[in-house]
Amino acid sequence: MLTITDTGIALKAKLFRGLADPSRLALLEALREGPQTVTALVETTGLSQPNVSNHLRCLLDCGLVRRSRRGRFVVYRLSDERIAELLRLAEQVLADVARGVYHCTRYNAP
Repeated sequence: MLTITDTGIALKAKLFRGLADPSRLALLEALREGPQTVTALVETTGLSQPNVSNHLRCLLDCGLVRRSRRGRFVVYRLSDERIAELLRLAEQVLADVARGVYHCTRYNAP
């Protein structure tokens, strides 16, 4: 019997909590288009530079993005193509259940 304390369940929940943050999700969506610098991500997402840097650090620590240096710039990319696939699958699921998700009152931000 699976319980909520099962390691696999707990890790999945932690992954989805990370994806649930709108800023982090916006950054991952932007990186679906390809590698980008912090400056490009600021322009693409409309988030502040400190906010982008903070969330990228979180995504990097969690293994969802990678970075590399190109000259004096640091470029971020998704660490695994399956992250992009997960985001595409979420869009497909939402195409079928968006009305229910939109009207759901249980997961509204405080």
